[in-house]
Amino acid sequence: MTRHVPIPQMLSALLPLLLLAGCAAPAAERGGKATAAEASAFLDRAEADLSQAQVKAERAGWVQATYITYDTEIIAAEASRVHTDLGVELATAARRFDGLELPYDEARKLKLLKLALTLPAPSNEAESAELAQVAAQLQSMYGSGKYCPEGGGCRDLTELSRTMAESRNPAELLEAWRGWRTVSPAMKPLYERYVELGNKGARELGFADLGEMWRSKYDMEPDAFAAELDRLWQQVAPLYEALHCHVRAELNRRYGDEVVDPAGPIPAHLLGNMWAQTWANVYDLVAPAEGGAGYDLTELLRKKGLDEVEMVRYGERFFTSLGFDPLPETFWQRSLFKKPRDREVVCHASAWDIDNVEDLRIKMCIEINAEDFSTIHHELGHNFYQRAYNHQPPLYRDSANDGFHEAVGDTIALSVTPSYLVQIGLLDREPPPDSDLGYLLRMALDKIAFLPFGLLVDQWRWKVFSGELTPAQYNDGWWQLRRKYQGVDAPIPRAAADFDPGAKYHVPSGTPYSRYFLAHILQFQFHRALCRAAGYDGPLHRCSIYGSEEAGKRLQAMLAMGLSRPWPEALEALTGQREMDATAIVDYFRPLLDWLEEQNAGRTCGWSSGA
Repeated sequence: MTRHVPIPQMLSALLPLLLLAGCAAPAAERGGKATAAEASAFLDRAEADLSQAQVKAERAGWVQATYITYDTEIIAAEASRVHTDLGVELATAARRFDGLELPYDEARKLKLLKLALTLPAPSNEAESAELAQVAAQLQSMYGSGKYCPEGGGCRDLTELSRTMAESRNPAELLEAWRGWRTVSPAMKPLYERYVELGNKGARELGFADLGEMWRSKYDMEPDAFAAELDRLWQQVAPLYEALHCHVRAELNRRYGDEVVDPAGPIPAHLLGNMWAQTWANVYDLVAPAEGGAGYDLTELLRKKGLDEVEMVRYGERFFTSLGFDPLPETFWQRSLFKKPRDREVVCHASAWDIDNVEDLRIKMCIEINAEDFSTIHHELGHNFYQRAYNHQPPLYRDSANDGFHEAVGDTIALSVTPSYLVQIGLLDREPPPDSDLGYLLRMALDKIAFLPFGLLVDQWRWKVFSGELTPAQYNDGWWQLRRKYQGVDAPIPRAAADFDPGAKYHVPSGTPYSRYFLAHILQFQFHRALCRAAGYDGPLHRCSIYGSEEAGKRLQAMLAMGLSRPWPEALEALTGQREMDATAIVDYFRPLLDWLEEQNAGRTCGWSSGA
């Protein structure tokens, strides 16, 4: 569940590179002081050439992700090298204008140009080429990974994930969990080199390491951003700990003390998800005896006989009900909705904007289930956001911060309430209010359970990038953080040679993860504000903004700002607040929190991190 971050630009992008380099070179060679006029000319040329190169970049990335072969990997690696070289050249050239008094837009664009790269390559040509090759190899290893036991019958991630979701046999779950983690140890040497080269590129741009560079992208100081994440986590930690206590107790009731320690971390293979990042698939094991079991959206979707395209049509119709234009016909012609039988693809869901105008696409191997129904809304949120800001200058064609991009689609998914499902004909009648407890618990197993995982992935990478975790400590450091934040532990002993972080897509793909934590905070803040705009004043968890043009106008106004203003201003445009606020999550789940506290009376809650 991610927005595709543009990667490779093809060899023809070398011409813009030379033009851009030449744009800044003459004055530098003369030793003259940079001027505001030169900065403006530099940015005009940079934006024009970057915009032209973007189509090539996106097409190259799309082909690699949807046709994994030896040749596309090589093509992608070379294209990625050209792209990162261009990015480094522009970021380096932009530093020449530091200290100038410039109009707002020029100053902001220069800052964004210096922070645009996720993976800055070293200036050394051989090292730049090596980094591109390493990055492409890591992605391909993940995308083509399979678990192949000695007896035969290889299984890919989709098949293994199905076992994790549906099986209630601890031995089967353990085999699937362990099997997928046989794919990642071979990534570890490559990842070590990835860190070395990425850090070198970041240092050449003036950052202490790659982690500091990532944390500098949020209109605040890097240390202040880390502190902001801690502040938000403290707001939601009590709700997570109450959920953890209940889930652990119910899993212990099911599997016994030998499998689940009633006072310790939960074994990671028992939570219904390959990474234990969401727990909705074990709802049946932890559901409340009273208040009903809610409803099974997966069963409703399958009963309706939907195919993959119609699943996506539901998501599109939600956005059009808010006043957004339908997706272009090319979206339906060019997207990848179903896993092909004749080739390897990266099935991880992502949204793409090929030409920065109308060539919008999603790529995912859709399964007819509740999780993918929600994911579709999430990915389309990226696409509608991308189109909303396509009138902005190229350097502003992004979300206010990357958490905003991730939050928009999930905000829409919060409106997929029972009343909405009745409106669209998936549910015969809305369940009575006394069934809300089951609905909220199911939601919490998705949203609340994710929060610590969303926080710790980048916590781990920041420690890796800074050198606090050495390669020999990669895996142990990963599980220390998982125990600390999630109260989850590996079900079997893990060794230094294992590379369990690499079993999560965003690590080998180099995709920052704090955005997902922020998105889970922001989506509830957005939802509360949009519900108020729609005139709704009931329980927050029962609100659906489906069909509200007033809410749509408020949302469209924020989306259209793109990255043109600091994120607090974009947040204020939608919510009236300038600070991220997790109290909306507590508001949403208040009835559940009260119930959890009752259930947990007399139980031992909390866990030892073992650190």
